This record gives sequence, C-alpha cells and structure tokens, in this order.
Amino acid sequence: MKKIFSAITGGLCLGLLTLIATWLMMGSCANIIPPGGGLRDTLPPRLVLANPKDSSVNVKPTFITLTFNEFVSAQDVPQNLIVNPSMEIAPLVDYKLRNVTIKIKDTLRNNTTYTFQFGESIRDVNENNIARNFTYTFSTGKNLDSLGYRGKVILAENGKIDSTLIVVLHKNLTDTAIFKLKPPYYTKLNGKGEFSFRFLPRDTFQVFVVKSVFSKKYEDSTQSFAFLPYPIIPGNAKIDTLYAYNALEPVAKPLSVAATKPGAAAKDDKRLRYTTNLESGRQDLLQPLQLRFQKKISLLDSSGIVLCDTLFKPIKGVVISTDTAGKIISLNYTAKENQAFRLIIAKDAITDSSGATILKGDTLKFSTKKEEDYASVRLRFANLDLSKKPVLLLYQSDKLIGSFPLSSTEWRKPLFYPGNFEMRILYDANGNGIWDPGQYPGNKKLPEVVYLISKELSLRANWDNEVLVQL
Repeated sequence: MKKIFSAITGGLCLGLLTLIATWLMMGSCANIIPPGGGLRDTLPPRLVLANPKDSSVNVKPTFITLTFNEFVSAQDVPQNLIVNPSMEIAPLVDYKLRNVTIKIKDTLRNNTTYTFQFGESIRDVNENNIARNFTYTFSTGKNLDSLGYRGKVILAENGKIDSTLIVVLHKNLTDTAIFKLKPPYYTKLNGKGEFSFRFLPRDTFQVFVVKSVFSKKYEDSTQSFAFLPYPIIPGNAKIDTLYAYNALEPVAKPLSVAATKPGAAAKDDKRLRYTTNLESGRQDLLQPLQLRFQKKISLLDSSGIVLCDTLFKPIKGVVISTDTAGKIISLNYTAKENQAFRLIIAKDAITDSSGATILKGDTLKFSTKKEEDYASVRLRFANLDLSKKPVLLLYQSDKLIGSFPLSSTEWRKPLFYPGNFEMRILYDANGNGIWDPGQYPGNKKLPEVVYLISKELSLRANWDNEVLVQL
C-alpha cells in the first residue's frame, strides 16, 4: 500500500514540475502584449439635457445650460454661432466639463422663436469630434415657428461657388434696407453654395446675398452681392438660385516707387525699352505680333515700323494698331506656318510719355510656329439654348484664353492651343460679347449668367480632338 501511495505521489510531483518548467519556458520566450484600448471614438457629442428644454415655448431665459453626454469644448464661437433673429448684444458662450452655457444680455422680443446654431463650434474634448450644425431653439410665445426656406448661391461671372458669402432676410421691403439696416435673419453657405433657414415665422421677406458677416449690409460695390427680384414667404417648397456679382471692379493700388538719385540709371531711362509676345523667337499663329511698353506711347510713326521677309522685302497688308491703354503696338497680318520674318524699327519711330525713344534702329528676327504645334478641336454641345445668345469662354488658371459666340450646337477650330481648359458658357442677353453685372437698386437688373461646365477640355497638339459637351 505504501508503494502504491509513493508511486502516486511521485507521479503528481513529476507532473507538477513538468508544468512549472513548461510555464517558465513559455514565459521566457513569449512577448508580453498589453491589452488593446478599444475602438476609437468617432461619435459627436450628444445633447442629453437642456435648461430650458430644447424647443420650449413661453420662456424668456437669461441663462441657458446645455449638457452633453461627454466632456465638450466650444471653439471659435464668434465665427461659428448664428443667432436668429439677431441680437443687438451678442450672447456670452462658455463651457466647462459636459456643459455649454449661454448668457443672454439682450432683451428678448415677445412671441418670437430664437435659434442658436453653433456650426462647427461644439466638439468633444478627447477626439475633437464635431457636433456639426448643432441647433438649440426656444420661443418667447406660445408657438414655435417652424417654416423653412432653402436655396443656392452661384457666382454669376464664372459659375463657381464662394462659401464665404452669407444670405440675409429683411422684413423691411424698401430698396434701401440692405444698405442701412441689419437684417433680422441670416445664414451661411455650405461648400456647395447651398443655404437653409429653419424656424422662420410666416412673414414676407426680401432675400439678399452679401460678403460682410460683421455688418451684414451691402456696403461695398466691389464685393459680391445678389438679390432676389421678388419677395418670399417661407414654407414654399421652391428652391431659389441667386446669382452674385460685383457691380464694380476693385481699383488696384498703385505700387510705391522708391526715390532714386539722378545718375546712370536716369540716363538709361532715355532709351525706350519694350518686350514682345514671341516665344523663343517664334510667333503664335493665333495672335498678332505685339510690342509691349511700360509707359503709354505718345508718338508713333508707323512708317518707321516695317515687317519684311528674309530678303528685307516689305510684307503687304500689315495693319499697325495700339490698344486702348496705349501701351501695346500690334502688327496684324496673314502669316503661314514656319515662315521667317524681319521686323525693322527705325530710330525715333516710337516715343513714350516720358520722352524716351529708341536711340538706334532695331531689327528683330523671328519665324512663325508650325501647324503641328497646335490642336484641331470640334465641340458638340448638348442642351445648348441658342436663343439666349451663348458665348463659349475658355480659361486657363482663371485667365481668359478665348471668347467665341456660338451660332450652332457645333464649334470647330482647325488650329487652337493644346492643353487643358476650363469651359464656361455665357448667355449674353444684350449680345455685346462680354459678361455684364447686375444693378441694384434702380431698374434691378439681374446679372448675365455664366454656366461652368464640370468636364475639363483636354486638347492634344497635332491631333483631331472631338468632344461632346453636356450642359
């Protein structure tokens, strides 16, 4: 019996020792991995309590507490918070732990629905998740206004979006309201140029678009502005589109010129200097040869400017002209591809407004480009309204490359510049070939509209490019 007990005891001890040895070996070889931290929080803060409650009626609070389900912050409140109707004294917004507080310093109006739209201001502390467009509402009367109004704002001149503009609503229906009065209601545009008002009363409003978030007035005619030519009553399902324009172009500030002492530089100024539009000694087949000057030309003797072939035989049919600013001299003539020329400019043929002249005759050697340097293009337009006098506008980096009135749904150019182009269609109401802004007040003329074509035009050199353009 003792032998059996000893055998059993010995077996248990041996098994226990083997288990301990195995555990020690595993512990010495394995890496220790700390437990994971779980999934990242991607949810925005959520309102769990408000005092007064959200959408309360018959209340006139001076202090509002908004409690969320996690610790929050309120960032860039002045840039984000929109209060409608607007208050003369801006409310004070603060935050601590899970609470955002609003201290109202203005006198609230009777029977009025107030909304506080925080934009992207309220965020959780840990992951910076945004409670996007969080809105708190209450009414000082027995009813909560619930009407809405939606629309979109497009820049009339180029068909693009400027999300820095704001839309304002005026109860005052006089033409001067947008110049003199702050509007009771306003909102911002989203990235698509869309806007939306909520909790509006059943009333009649004028609709405007302005640039200034501070004054919300139309104070600068060089800034974007738009108006709806008719008043609106909220609640209509119609979505309005407003076209913003600049009535006047901004005036460029003159460059400051440092004072210089007379000397060698002043002597050099007596020589008239100019540049050309030649590219590495080659002339564009689609443009006239140009001489460009820094100052206005005061005297031009066209007989002293002669375009010749390589044997110095004058070219017939050359027309010399200057631009409206008097700083560019153009030579218009018919030229073939890869044709060599000589341009002779006689002494004293040109004098600028400072009295500078060409002190001795110049001769320019150049040749025209080859046709293979250009692209052939044919565009076919779908849904083009020819009754609205469409004009095709082609841009590169916001620089107008060409403007072409369209008399049919097909446009063809055997020679055109290769590259990538932005296409726009101007509906030219008065047929003058250029975009015209609107006018307000007065006859309240709406601006001409330019539609931006989303598809880019890509043209290859020495290639027949055929493209279907969908409007």
